[in-house]
Amino acid sequence: MRSSRQRHGIGAASDSSPSLASNVTDDRDKPITANRLTQEVTRGVARLFDALGFASLPEVPLANGRRLDLLALGEGGALWAVEIKTSIADFRGDRKWPDYLEFCERLYFAVPLDFPRDILPMEQGLIVADAYDARILRDPGDRKLPAARRKALTLRFARLAAKRLLHGQLGYSQTS
Repeated sequence: MRSSRQRHGIGAASDSSPSLASNVTDDRDKPITANRLTQEVTRGVARLFDALGFASLPEVPLANGRRLDLLALGEGGALWAVEIKTSIADFRGDRKWPDYLEFCERLYFAVPLDFPRDILPMEQGLIVADAYDARILRDPGDRKLPAARRKALTLRFARLAAKRLLHGQLGYSQTS
């Protein structure tokens, strides 16, 4: 029997999974907008993290004024951040990602299948995703978070999730 890590391709060197189909067009063969593609990648990553036992929230504001595309909280308290990039221009025009490193144990870039991965920093993690699935291609390794920062982020995560639940604004569906 395969482990959860194997089923979800963590550390896999290939992205040839048939379930990770490229999202260049939607059902009506109309081009997908950048916003829609970002939503689809976010959903796929959230589904992966859910399968790995993580709860995740999109668009999490941080104490330094930045906003994470996705923050995931693991059962043991692990905090993983995801920066979603859907185009070369999106990556090159936004160099704020180093500001996220002090707020997570791992930072992943999540991209669609056809994204040129060689331009992404090798020291950070890499996830490829579509609206239905995602695969971790590279783990970045863990960084240690100070206890006070971990507590503050965990409380921020809980309060934000509760507020969004109350107002029906979770931002994506984690249902299968």
